[in-house]
Amino acid sequence: MLRNKFISIIALMMVFLLVGCGNSSEESAGKSDENYPSGNMKFLVAAGAGGGTDNFARQVQPMLEENLGTTISVVNLPSASGAQAHKRTANSEGNGLTLDFASSTYITSLAAGQNPTGLEQLTPVARMQSDVMTLIVNPNKYKNFDEFYEHAKNNPEDVTIGGTHAASPDKMAFLEFKDATGLDLNFIPYDEQGSVSSNVLSGNIDGMFGEISSILGYMESGEMKPILIFAEERLKDFPEIPTTVEKGWDLTNGNERGVFVSADTPDEIVSKIEQELKNIYDSDKYQEYEKKTNLDFREGWLGSEEYREKLEKDLDKYKKLQKENK
Repeated sequence: MLRNKFISIIALMMVFLLVGCGNSSEESAGKSDENYPSGNMKFLVAAGAGGGTDNFARQVQPMLEENLGTTISVVNLPSASGAQAHKRTANSEGNGLTLDFASSTYITSLAAGQNPTGLEQLTPVARMQSDVMTLIVNPNKYKNFDEFYEHAKNNPEDVTIGGTHAASPDKMAFLEFKDATGLDLNFIPYDEQGSVSSNVLSGNIDGMFGEISSILGYMESGEMKPILIFAEERLKDFPEIPTTVEKGWDLTNGNERGVFVSADTPDEIVSKIEQELKNIYDSDKYQEYEKKTNLDFREGWLGSEEYREKLEKDLDKYKKLQKENK
């Protein structure tokens, strides 16, 4: 009898202990975002200084510092298509202090098997930019898209497009365009964007795929010109330029830029960072920056879950493109 009572008391104490631990864990999880950030932060930029992704990170940096009351350092890690930035972020502590700023190069290089850090190792926090892809030429060579298309159609294998490297968003745009149009085109990868541009300017290649924001200076001087836009509707600022969709090709992907953290980061901290980035995205200061750099042609924002879904969809599509064009 006494033995049974003793066992019952011990069992009851264990129940109270477990309940207490459960409540403690819940309280700790609930406070994790309240204590964020627990120290200074670091932005790892998966690109070189001065490019679109670097400018994006450095625009967000002072605004997030002010909002969170912390100090943020920016480190550029452009080698191997930014693979080091992704690897270091994935291996960082899951405290939300290391943020990975990346473009679509992350997902295109992953599809090409050139990036060892998979989506299961990173948590997408938010997409903040969806840059429009365009076909860009030297206007002295082609006045408009119809001229380019007719020349490419009538001269198979004679037209060459340049790009930054074999696993870049512009290479994927090339493959999508080639498949959709049925044109027989060549692609030459270059080490730097500057090399691609100089070869377009000199007439050594027929064109390149890129964003309007990357060639504004050349457009103002009349040395380069976008002749086709990957979009559903014509852009209000460039109403004379036709779109892929009006030509009958369902090509609308561009170069997207977003923010990632380690997959070990608690959901509460991910949500906290996501909300802070949304506050920045909605601010007048950030929207003015997007307008000034021609990044406002279409909605850039996607929250964490939507961004992951988009990345997974793009990864499947780009893997298929790579396989079909080997």
